Amino acid sequence: MKSINFVVLGKQDVAAEFGKKGTVTDLSLYDRKESDIIKTWVTPSGFPDKIQPLLQAINLAEYVIFHVDKLDKFTGEQIIALDILKKDKGILSHTFDVDESKLSSMIKGTVVEKYLKVEQDKLKAAIDKMDSISNNDPAQMVIDHCFDVKGVGTVILGKVTRGKIKQYDNLKLYPAGIDIMVKSIQMHDDPVEESVCPARVGLAVKGVKPDEVGRGDIIAQAGTVDVRSEIELDFTKSPFYKNEITLNQMCLVNVGLQVKAAKFSSISPLKLTFDKPIVFSPGDIAVILKPESPTIRILGSGSIK
Repeated sequence: MKSINFVVLGKQDVAAEFGKKGTVTDLSLYDRKESDIIKTWVTPSGFPDKIQPLLQAINLAEYVIFHVDKLDKFTGEQIIALDILKKDKGILSHTFDVDESKLSSMIKGTVVEKYLKVEQDKLKAAIDKMDSISNNDPAQMVIDHCFDVKGVGTVILGKVTRGKIKQYDNLKLYPAGIDIMVKSIQMHDDPVEESVCPARVGLAVKGVKPDEVGRGDIIAQAGTVDVRSEIELDFTKSPFYKNEITLNQMCLVNVGLQVKAAKFSSISPLKLTFDKPIVFSPGDIAVILKPESPTIRILGSGSIK
């Protein structure tokens, strides 16, 4: 069974044309099964009220569908986020009332400039041409939701980001380092014995309670990820963020689906110290956020050394 995951930005409600609505929080999920392919569309339904769901939704996807319906600071934030996270595979369309030349100037020099440009009524046809992207790395899954199911126990929803996860696998939940065992796997409500990257799955697991699991936590083979309370970044400040960065200043940091409080413990080189440890792989991109900023809320970013 192949899987393809899209993030829908701009006019988010077009996602309802592509798949059936499923889980809804500050992230909304839509999916559809076509013969041997499961397609999932995620929208950051908590955005623009909050910046965090935007980064999380983008990090869940291999492909971007950017259907622009207005040109404002929030469109700008979406363009900046896509560029920072290097999401260079996507489709760009816009409503009839959007000034195409102004949009072109906003995306110039960013990854969005490379997207396939289509009319709105051609979106579905363009989506159907996108193929699954997989890898054979050691098993890894990022978690976006977790809850207790009566008679089943702890159920974890998320995306297999690397390799494959099989029924009865013994893995670890990070950053806590808790041992878990995969009791069963579901894809699109069907039981399966294994799930291959980039599948969206539901895992029934043994060894952990729902209140011990958080969005952004990683399930992985032991020793294949790093857990730290301080990280150093190959940092680039956003040219749109005009305020200075100061030592011990507080911020929020997004890595994958994690969003955690941190402070600047060093400016050059740029180091961040966290209240609670984060889990990552070297080279992962950390995005620094200032949610209270009245202008741009993305301060800057960098890969983790």
